[in-house]
Amino acid sequence: QVQLVESGGGLVQPGGSLRLSCTASGSIFDINRMGWYRQAPGRERELVAVIGSTGRTIYADSLKDRFTISRDNAKNTVYLQMNSLKPEDTAVYYCNAVKVQAYWGQGTQVTVSS
Repeated sequence: QVQLVESGGGLVQPGGSLRLSCTASGSIFDINRMGWYRQAPGRERELVAVIGSTGRTIYADSLKDRFTISRDNAKNTVYLQMNSLKPEDTAVYYCNAVKVQAYWGQGTQVTVSS
């Protein structure tokens, strides 16, 4: 089993920045891909960004100019730096890890509002 704990969400004004963190624990050996997804009210969960064990990244096209994913393998942690935040970025952000099966964190709320 893999446990994922997210942190860093909160309320931010439009144009602001936040950095989300997700730390994995448990059976973390051979975790392949880690990443972030988000789900806004009334919408399906969608990909934000993922990063492989070699550092290869995949972003949602609409977010790659503002969001940056990174990974610290020594700390078993993945980060999501979010800049120039917009109200439409408001959502619950979920950490994801893939090792044979997918594991999910409980989510952290990000609210972008003035």
